[in-house]
Amino acid sequence: MAVGVVLFVAVNLVYLSACGNLVSGERSFSIDYKNNCFLKDGKPFRYISGSIHYSRIPQYYWKDRLVKMYMTGLNAIQVYVPWNFHEAVEGVNDFTGDRDLERFLDLANQTGLLVILRPGPYICAEWEMGGLPAWLLQKPNIILRSADTDYMQAVSNWLAVLLPKMKPWLYSNGGNIITVQVENEYGSYFACDYNYLRHLRTLFRFFLGEDTVMFTTDGNTDKEMKCGTLEGLYATVDFGTDTDIAKAFRRQRTFEPRGPLVNSEFYTGWLDHWGEPRAVVDAQKVCTVLQEMLVMGANVNMYMFEGGTNFGYWNGADHDTRFRSVVTSYDYDAPLSEAGDPTEKLSAIRDVIKQFRDIPSGPMPPATPKFAYGFVTLKEVGNVSALLDTFSPSGPVKSQHPLTFEEMKQYYGYMLYRTTLPRDLSEPTPLISPLNGVHDRAYVSVNGVFQGLLERDTVLVLNVTGQQGDTMDILVENMGRVNFGSQINDHKGLVSDLILGKDVLTDWKIYPLDIDGAIAGGWPHSGSRMSFPVPQRDPSVGPVLYMGTLQPNGLARDTFLKLTEWTKGQVWINGMNLGRYWQPRGPQQTLYVPGPLLSTTLPNNITVLELEGAPAQRRVLFMDRPQFTVKRSKQSSASLPSPTFSRRNATSQ
Repeated sequence: MAVGVVLFVAVNLVYLSACGNLVSGERSFSIDYKNNCFLKDGKPFRYISGSIHYSRIPQYYWKDRLVKMYMTGLNAIQVYVPWNFHEAVEGVNDFTGDRDLERFLDLANQTGLLVILRPGPYICAEWEMGGLPAWLLQKPNIILRSADTDYMQAVSNWLAVLLPKMKPWLYSNGGNIITVQVENEYGSYFACDYNYLRHLRTLFRFFLGEDTVMFTTDGNTDKEMKCGTLEGLYATVDFGTDTDIAKAFRRQRTFEPRGPLVNSEFYTGWLDHWGEPRAVVDAQKVCTVLQEMLVMGANVNMYMFEGGTNFGYWNGADHDTRFRSVVTSYDYDAPLSEAGDPTEKLSAIRDVIKQFRDIPSGPMPPATPKFAYGFVTLKEVGNVSALLDTFSPSGPVKSQHPLTFEEMKQYYGYMLYRTTLPRDLSEPTPLISPLNGVHDRAYVSVNGVFQGLLERDTVLVLNVTGQQGDTMDILVENMGRVNFGSQINDHKGLVSDLILGKDVLTDWKIYPLDIDGAIAGGWPHSGSRMSFPVPQRDPSVGPVLYMGTLQPNGLARDTFLKLTEWTKGQVWINGMNLGRYWQPRGPQQTLYVPGPLLSTTLPNNITVLELEGAPAQRRVLFMDRPQFTVKRSKQSSASLPSPTFSRRNATSQ
């Protein structure tokens, strides 16, 4: 053990001993700065916590995951609140179903778990736009995460809805919320706007009270701690397994000389991007560092304890040297798998925890049952361009120049841009995005014939052919907004003009596509809407919809959907958007299908939007286990860097 760690251990044992002489009071939670610890009901308290995101887990599995965390020996959980999950449309708040935050808090309370609440307004979390709603970008010059007037007005309105709901759940009010984070890793953001932090502090204090323990979390560097901390908010750090622990906590002490040591995000794993190797963090490393921190008397939250799934369009993205979208699975190599199954890493962590606190007696709840339902054959429904009456019943918006998703008030998914060729193109002619204006992928067809695609940062030119007056359709996919760093103002769609040869393309018809709404309404399986357009040429290439049914067998068990030899797209089962697949890129090869989503008595409807090209055998396979590629495929390996763990300072020294 390093000398620095030994010194920290000796000092903190003295502090813990001193804390042990304190007397109990009323129901309360506070910081004892004299003895460097938390106080719960007047007695010394140390939390061992794990992060879980209710927004990434269907509500029917919340209790299962919470019980498993409790049985591991955790006494607290850490919870993000994604603003955009609850207010996807400005002024329309949703706290029902999978968004019922108070029910989640109640289940945690029933389970015996305290809560560390992280209500943002920005959360990062590899979540779409870091939890900020995309409608904020309708103000083109808005400066997010700053004292910008438009931004702060929206934040104030949101917190006036959220925080009063949270106040009854504070520990001092009989609930289980012990601490509340203000903002999130703000020191990593370029603005460094203390007026913004002060305004947030005022709002939080107004709605939650002066006695609530509030804190900040920042990366393990002086710059991040300097810009992310504020007087009156307890400063904590985050770091992973390759960090000098004593040095990291000395940095916390620089900004918070007295009070408990806290690692608010101790990384048990890491995120995955499409086209990069799967991230894995060694369980033995996790346990060794966890044990050292606990010996030092530190409070630790493990990020993640269960990651869950980026269902639908909720995945985020990074943008350092280029745009990198996060995969659908948020498994995170966490102690509980994406499907909530206990792993060997969990068992090892449990063995560490029981050295420091009594853990509940009894066995760990088992993994949820899985089932391999086998193959299902799909049939073609039609090309997206031929289904516009279904997906865009109100028709297009006409514009001289392209409009963004935000300008069209379609914030997620897909939009179709239509124009005509201005001249004959008998020879292949370059279609160019000169200002890198495709956000994020564009699938180009001329008169229904797929020409190819443009992709943000990587494919800016595509050769097309056709005749003057031919219809050019460009289906644009939003691959998830950037959730970290200076580029979170991430507008989607065609954000600048396209040039075809020497012509700037104009006179656009822009179709917002409500594919999710149509499928949720029963399309294409509903009997009243089984008349589909005749497929155009080469229907298996380009954006095409397919449908099929998984027949019931009396079982509704978790399963994993594999689309072997399919290329890239989106999958819905019984109206639920499971997320994106991208087989050639990987590393994710299967989509998680929660068992309760399936019917035991009725046919289960499967809808697939394949964006590039379906296989000759249009089959999908339901398996009883997930699959990830270990290495990148040859197709995706060019110009894709190895993953870096520096974004959240997981390896900072």
